[in-house]
Amino acid sequence: MDNLAEPGLGAELSLVGETPALRLISLLELISTRDEIFTLQSLVVQTGLPKPTLHRMLQQLEGAGLITRHSDGRHYGTGARLRRMAEDILLNDTRHGARRAILAQLAEDVEESCNLTTVAGSDVIYLDRVETQHPLRVHLEAGARVPIHASASGKMIMSQYGETQRRRLLAGSQLPAFTPHTMTDPDRIDAELTEIREQGFAVDRQEYLDGLVCLAVLVPGEAGRSNQCVAIQAPVLRKSEDDLVALLPLVQAAAEKISRIDDIDRSTEIA
Repeated sequence: MDNLAEPGLGAELSLVGETPALRLISLLELISTRDEIFTLQSLVVQTGLPKPTLHRMLQQLEGAGLITRHSDGRHYGTGARLRRMAEDILLNDTRHGARRAILAQLAEDVEESCNLTTVAGSDVIYLDRVETQHPLRVHLEAGARVPIHASASGKMIMSQYGETQRRRLLAGSQLPAFTPHTMTDPDRIDAELTEIREQGFAVDRQEYLDGLVCLAVLVPGEAGRSNQCVAIQAPVLRKSEDDLVALLPLVQAAAEKISRIDDIDRSTEIA
């Protein structure tokens, strides 16, 4: 970790809040929007706050398990407790019913199982899933995890990452082979991520489970980035990769509908 480059955090932002607790939340909000690790000095430049003040705030967040310090002692990143909070919020979201109705309609249209997924660290987490009515299917539940490198959703979300983040994730994670089709070479995966970013969808070609193929697209995000995907899964006995790609417009339409749920909530808050 000693050779980590200092990330650029962009224009100066202020930490708003009338109390110390609210300013800590504001700092966490700033940290959570970045896809890079950071240092105390970079936050000083970013926020304009005195170094002793920020140092004290980082100590409080680190002590609470919300951020973690890397082995070089200078760089920080999000902590396990903060990531678990984010996962729990997504899993217990009150919009679950609306999202599930969209997934159920998609599952009926494509006649295969459909998922809503997100990424936490090196795992893909199933936020929701509607199973196909076919007797031949793979049973997975909300909260289940699969490895990011062997998942269509994982590759789709990872394709948005910057070069440093992609390289760090692929080099620092175990990349086990689950089937003969699993890609474990970081260079090959990185090349595919570039292709995925250009084409706007990702395919799992029996990379996690033999005989199972999957296609995933991003749920459009307000800031142009997204940590959610809509995906469809099917056994190769029923669907080929080309069959899944032919269903792409239906999957994209479902992802767009799910993104509108967030738009409705934002409009309600403004009103």
